[in-house]
Amino acid sequence: MTTMRDSMQRLGLRLKPGPGGFFAWWGQALASWLPLRWRVLLGLARERLLLSAHGDELQLQWQHADGVREVARVPLPLSADELEALLDTRLAGLPRWWLLPAAGALRRPLLLPAAAADRLRDVVGFEIDRQTPFSADTARFDARILRRREDGQLETELVAVPRVRFDADLQALGALAESLAGVDVADADGLPLGVNLLPPQSRRQRQAPQRQWQLLLAAVALLAVMAAGWQLLDNRRNAADAFAASIESRSAAARQAAAQRQQLVSLVEGAIALDRARANRPTTVEVLDEVTRRLPDTTYLEKLSIEGDRLTLIGLSPEASGLVGKLQGSRFWRSPALSGALQPDARSRVDRFTLTAELVAPSVQAAAAPPATPNPGDANGAAAR
Repeated sequence: MTTMRDSMQRLGLRLKPGPGGFFAWWGQALASWLPLRWRVLLGLARERLLLSAHGDELQLQWQHADGVREVARVPLPLSADELEALLDTRLAGLPRWWLLPAAGALRRPLLLPAAAADRLRDVVGFEIDRQTPFSADTARFDARILRRREDGQLETELVAVPRVRFDADLQALGALAESLAGVDVADADGLPLGVNLLPPQSRRQRQAPQRQWQLLLAAVALLAVMAAGWQLLDNRRNAADAFAASIESRSAAARQAAAQRQQLVSLVEGAIALDRARANRPTTVEVLDEVTRRLPDTTYLEKLSIEGDRLTLIGLSPEASGLVGKLQGSRFWRSPALSGALQPDARSRVDRFTLTAELVAPSVQAAAAPPATPNPGDANGAAAR
């Protein structure tokens, strides 16, 4: 973390508390990876025009991301129109800073708490009386952060210039002083320290000539992002609709297959139930054959019906009372009995009967029949033999 802060200080950046300071540092760090030409075009390069007096000459320097480069030296005094004529379109739109020599400023190191980072200039304003021979009213001052220590404290530097000398230097510039965005101080190598001694109310902001192109590029980029997002959303909607249609077609096929499967299961279960029902009772042919063999020839049937497991016989017979005994012992039914009283028929002079029985499977009837009792005579005969 300390190494990152030191690197930021070398780049002239301050990491303020909260997300705003972090995103500002992050954005400038990302911009540093872009080529210089792109940074200039997008307005991300921290460029400015430095003005400094060297005797009777005015030195013009262009400070950009790669360093400081001298542009020209012109004699003083110089009007604002003459300066505009000397500069090309790109340099004319840069903010103008007056650069004081290193010997003209007083620099004092200060150790401040971390909370002073947001209002560093106001905090050092209370320390200027103790650190310099000037007061806050008789000096132009600013401060910069040198390093953030591991304990959270800030190593800062107070830079102050006597107000009388400061105002005299600005008066020597004449009309150029009104166009200044700030006043910086050079270090021992002639490079700016990164402070601004000019009061906030006197600073002038100049709009870069590429501002219109930057706004146009930003608008085009925003429209491109919106179009790409809309296209992506439209593609996702189309994909979702196609997926829903595919799912619906597959669901219809699945429902049809499930219905056919249920129909097949019902058919199989019905066939099984029918087979089970058939297995649990004799066939109609077997019942008719059994009835025909057991009833005497003098018996006449008017109706034979089978309803479920119930066998019903209706007919005429001269020996109706003995029919129950003749139907006993069949393997196709059980519990034969007369239903109601016998009714004499006046025309045929025989009895009308109604006889019922319960149909059973031949295996059930065989299992329910009592075991045959061996004949003692047969046993004795076998023993005799």
